[in-house]
Amino acid sequence: MKTIFIDRDGVINKEVQYLHKIEDFQFIEGVFTSCKYLQKIGFNLIIVTNQSGIGRGYYTKQDFNIVNNWMLNEFKCQNINILDVLYCPHKPEDNCKCRKPKTGMFEIADIKYKIDKKKSWLIGDKESDIKAANNFGITNTILVESGHKVNKKHSKATFITPSIKHISSFINY
Repeated sequence: MKTIFIDRDGVINKEVQYLHKIEDFQFIEGVFTSCKYLQKIGFNLIIVTNQSGIGRGYYTKQDFNIVNNWMLNEFKCQNINILDVLYCPHKPEDNCKCRKPKTGMFEIADIKYKIDKKKSWLIGDKESDIKAANNFGITNTILVESGHKVNKKHSKATFITPSIKHISSFINY
């Protein structure tokens, strides 16, 4: 299955540290248009997101699920199907297998959906997103500058662009 893995915070929505309230969630301009385009050209969409605020006790899994379900409904209202949302609730120091740049979330997706790594892509806003995709065997990567500061000189991303709004310039098959 050819898949677009999308990080959430900084790619789908504006970066808000430890986002856990619907009222703080703002979609990045162009996200719906870009996701419709990706769907139209045959990609499945899976969100992969580190959510260490859960492990740190800043919010609960229930808080995450409330925001997540609201977000998925907003996509659905735009006729966009998000196949799955995989998240890591752990703190960095927990040394889990799922927190990006590790590949646990990608491995779960592969077990569930049989991912075609050669035809799949990752869109992220941190180098850890890119590294996770590369570690899993996905070499097609886009780093967006709409979330965190990007060091273009040292990035391992295939492409760097201001936001998800511009991805059709890179993903066009």
